[in-house]
Amino acid sequence: MKIEKTVLLVDDDQDDVELLEEVLKLFDGNHQIKTAKNGEDGLAQLENMMAKDELPCLIVLDINMPRMDGRQTFLAIKSNRKLSDIPVVIFSTSTSLLDRVFFERHHTAYFIKPVNFSALTSTAAKMITHCQHRTRNVL
Repeated sequence: MKIEKTVLLVDDDQDDVELLEEVLKLFDGNHQIKTAKNGEDGLAQLENMMAKDELPCLIVLDINMPRMDGRQTFLAIKSNRKLSDIPVVIFSTSTSLLDRVFFERHHTAYFIKPVNFSALTSTAAKMITHCQHRTRNVL
């Protein structure tokens, strides 16, 4: 049996991705971090992970991205029965009330990207609590 401890970060800002990766590894170096640069790339990564039966325990999703934004990506994830149970948290610079209400209606945690490392560490600690570690049989 193998415990899946993969986190998928979907964000077009490479600096934000690298900082969040660094902080998440502080909590548990056993988490594997995979990244995607936009919603289309994120969905392609999830398709690939599904094919290998290695779904992530958590998806961290930015809202404002090129090609496919976070709302569209979120709705695509939640409409796929194989992906819909994976926890998704929003990690965005958006302070828009419309964005916040949209994700609150979908019972999704919403984190505004912090401006300092200490706040990022605190935010990452809250995010990782949403991770649902899955077990799967390994032959």
